[in-house]
Amino acid sequence: MAPVAQERDQGIQDVRTSLGIHAGEPVIQRCIMEIYSGKSVYNGIAIGKISIYKKDAQQVKRVKVADAEAEIRRYVSAKEEAARQLQALYDKALKEVGEANAAIFEVHQMMLEDIDYNESVENIVRSQKVNTEYAVAATGDNFSQMFAAMDDDYMKERAADVKDISERVLTILNGKTDSTVAAGEPVIIVADDLAPSETVQLDKDMVLSFVTVHGSTNSHTAILARMMQIPALVGTALPLDDTVDGKLGIVDGASGKIYVDPDEETLAGMKARKQEEIRKKELLETLKGRENVTLDGQKLMLYANIGDIKDLAMVMQNDAGGIGLFRSEFLYLEKEDYPTEEEQFQIYKQAAETMAGKKVIIRTLDIGADKQCDYFGMEHEDNPALGYRAIRICLTRPEVFKTQLRALFRASAFGNIAIMYPMITSVKEIRQIREIVSEVKKELDEQKMPYGRPEQGIMIETPAAAIVSDLLAEEVDFFSIGTNDLTQYTLAIDRQNPKLDEFYDAHHPAVLRMIAMVVENAHKAGIWAGICGELGADQTLTQEFLAMGVDELSVSPGSILPIRKIVLETNVGEYKAGK
Repeated sequence: MAPVAQERDQGIQDVRTSLGIHAGEPVIQRCIMEIYSGKSVYNGIAIGKISIYKKDAQQVKRVKVADAEAEIRRYVSAKEEAARQLQALYDKALKEVGEANAAIFEVHQMMLEDIDYNESVENIVRSQKVNTEYAVAATGDNFSQMFAAMDDDYMKERAADVKDISERVLTILNGKTDSTVAAGEPVIIVADDLAPSETVQLDKDMVLSFVTVHGSTNSHTAILARMMQIPALVGTALPLDDTVDGKLGIVDGASGKIYVDPDEETLAGMKARKQEEIRKKELLETLKGRENVTLDGQKLMLYANIGDIKDLAMVMQNDAGGIGLFRSEFLYLEKEDYPTEEEQFQIYKQAAETMAGKKVIIRTLDIGADKQCDYFGMEHEDNPALGYRAIRICLTRPEVFKTQLRALFRASAFGNIAIMYPMITSVKEIRQIREIVSEVKKELDEQKMPYGRPEQGIMIETPAAAIVSDLLAEEVDFFSIGTNDLTQYTLAIDRQNPKLDEFYDAHHPAVLRMIAMVVENAHKAGIWAGICGELGADQTLTQEFLAMGVDELSVSPGSILPIRKIVLETNVGEYKAGK
């Protein structure tokens, strides 16, 4: 054999061995490499066998029955089993992806108990004298179509949820086990779509990645994938047949591509990149304990965003300097009634004590828009993103607001708590808040309840707040820029609408100029300014934010160390000079 051929074959065998394919095993005949593009959900590279996941088709027939009440009892029994399964999924998700991302399974449990849904199933069984399976399938289809036709984006997303719970009940009625994504070896899962309940059951040891034909980058499944740190793509137009199934594949989360039957050069290159990723991750671990300071001495506060105290372990594990955004609304969303002052106090106190003197910035109630609490009894709005939400609810329902403020001020005696008010647009609102805070402090004084002196700041989330930030800065202790809503309102683009992805530009000069303006106005007034929106974790902008003088970035816990690395390697003066 010629030396070149020997070298080529040895190279192929080295790659095969690294993937667990040993000498003597049959070699799959190579076809021409195919490349499919999608939207990246989570970066990273996965190399392995592709396995197409197809749900078992639920064969539902309309069958006449003699005893409708017996069918109703079957339905009630299946619904109870579905509730048990959803509770188990919630418990699993809680451990793996945190309270905020596990909440979808509580939503499913509530939907399972929805009066209208249950009445529809029972009415179809009784009035048409048909089997429960048909009634559940018909109700699921009807409700799904109803949600999908609504204008509100939050309600549109419920279409997938109602189909998910209906499929679960049908699976139980048909005597089948709950669908799971499983394989005998680590594989790249390819599917039409994956429900949140399927995603959370992924065995991370057996699933290298997943790629779906449908799905949104803002869906529950996408959020879960990011939290589980599995490279993933959605909206990928690839065939779900034998041209893909069983083939060797590479998922490149950075470029949003999946390679099917990669050629030797591509395979070797991707393997080298994957090894480099592993090496970089190991190096990042060595940055724990380091101060966030640039080469020329500029310091940055690097904090974490969380949804609940159960996420505190991730904060500590990733060496965050504090909590820059504690989303208190999840205390309300997970309840069937208003959380009491004592319930809230215990949670805020635990967070303060656990962080042991590190700053814990707690955002006051921020519901409305896509976060709805039924017990608040809010009316339907044609445009909820611009409607009755956040501080507007608190100022018009002072009894709810004062309960939370009492809990926050009491908890501030046990650690370094700061309070942050969302969706502020005017000085008038800040002064209204100050009056209510004075009432709360007076009540606590009269009751001889101790409290600290927490910093009080506001979120800059609207163009209005950014433009008058010089006036707002005179009234508060700090700013935290919520870039998700600021970008949405500045560009007049619904960030939840996938049809507008090509128009949505988080790096738009108008957005970046507003951020710079807010920081400048904060510093003129002698207060600090940070960013707690998704843009804060955008590593392509870290140096730009440092150049602007941003004092704090609050990001998902997993982004702390990568951003620290950039900070430690940056000379801000040289960066500014080179712009």
